[in-house]
Amino acid sequence: QINFVACQLFALLAAFWFRVYLSPSHASSAVRHAFATLFGIYFAVFCFGWYSIHLFVLVMMNYGIMNMASIPNIHRYSFVVAMGYLTLCHISRIYIFHYGILTTDFSGPLMIITQKITTLACQLHDGIGRQAEELTAEQNRLAVKTRPSLLEYLSYLLNFMSIIAGPCSNYKDYIAFIEGRHVHMKLLEVNWKQKGYDRLPDPSPTGAVMYKLCITLISLILFLTLTKNFPMAYIIDNEFLEKTSFLSRLGYLYVVTQAAKPKYYFAWTLADAINNAAGYGFSGVDEKGVFRWDLLSNLNIWNIETATSFKMYLENWNIQTAAWLKRVCYDRVPWYPTALTFILSALWHGIYPGYYFTFLTGILITLAARAIRNNCRHYFLAPVPLKVVYDIVTWLVTQLAVCYTVAPFVMLAVEPTIKFYKSMYFHMHILSILVLLVLPARPQTHAVRRPQNQVTQNSIKNK
Repeated sequence: QINFVACQLFALLAAFWFRVYLSPSHASSAVRHAFATLFGIYFAVFCFGWYSIHLFVLVMMNYGIMNMASIPNIHRYSFVVAMGYLTLCHISRIYIFHYGILTTDFSGPLMIITQKITTLACQLHDGIGRQAEELTAEQNRLAVKTRPSLLEYLSYLLNFMSIIAGPCSNYKDYIAFIEGRHVHMKLLEVNWKQKGYDRLPDPSPTGAVMYKLCITLISLILFLTLTKNFPMAYIIDNEFLEKTSFLSRLGYLYVVTQAAKPKYYFAWTLADAINNAAGYGFSGVDEKGVFRWDLLSNLNIWNIETATSFKMYLENWNIQTAAWLKRVCYDRVPWYPTALTFILSALWHGIYPGYYFTFLTGILITLAARAIRNNCRHYFLAPVPLKVVYDIVTWLVTQLAVCYTVAPFVMLAVEPTIKFYKSMYFHMHILSILVLLVLPARPQTHAVRRPQNQVTQNSIKNK
């Protein structure tokens, strides 16, 4: 953990230096790629020692696949090899180290690299192996038309800005950043003459970085003060279970879950700040004319804490991983996209049984929440007082449902998970099943996954 924090703080300083002294106007793309790669490799070796060899082995294996595999199968081979290698490493953690967390736990960077490998493979397949009319609008925008060089490939996967804690980004966005086109491309989407500008503005990430560093500091303080005082293990302590009522357990469950969040807020916000400090992560201009630096943000804390639906919570938690799951699984599988996406998410996280309890429970609650929303929400949209009551109730249920779902994710093993759910009387499982049995199903067409031109053609036929 000390190495992790030290590397990230050093990466932050290196990112500022990178943006000022190795900007596209001062250095070529090759120099920027080389610097980002070498520093990334150094951080990996410093932080994880000889375990970092796993990162380099996986990267080079998939570079071979990317250059030798046929385009129609490149995404399949890359996915199988990357996920297979990651799973083998996860297995070594659970069976060799007996649920222990390694002092040099390399699985985090390996998970991020797996995301990037599979993302690039799918986008290469879209760009070279498929026709434009077969793709959705997003797939068209992100499709990669040529295989990257070795330096570009290594830089994308191992750059110092994301090697330790991510996040995963799209290959075209990263290359545009290295080549100096990243901000310019986003600015061209706005009509600046209408806003009174004679030329394109030059947005600076300094304000966004300072704001995110403040969040990082607050998260670190909360983590150091709350997490030790409210451990998740206490919720299955025999003495605690004997002395507390069901409602008291629910309340404590919410408290310990809140206490566990600052660790993620700290790591993800710091990683986002590092990318911004290097000049990467500009996402455009909002409706108020404010420059946004959230292209790579992994969470929206306000939306998480005020979420009134399970869907809204998931969309704002680990955002880049959710985007990866959507692009490599949800948008591509022909059947049961929700279930398969949850299963892939569990497999990607590891093979601890607690992960599968969490994600299988998540499938059930997601389907139940969707059924309630589709069948009931429209009755509570007006008048305003009724809508406020509805929002308060759904906020409370959502927060408790999330706590109930993620507890096994922290407990990891089977026995404490079963003990926890017994203490909660499996109430969320039972309620979700009852909802699915009682409320009429309204299956979604999943039309968002159809190619853009197909949607247009269908619209013309209907007219």
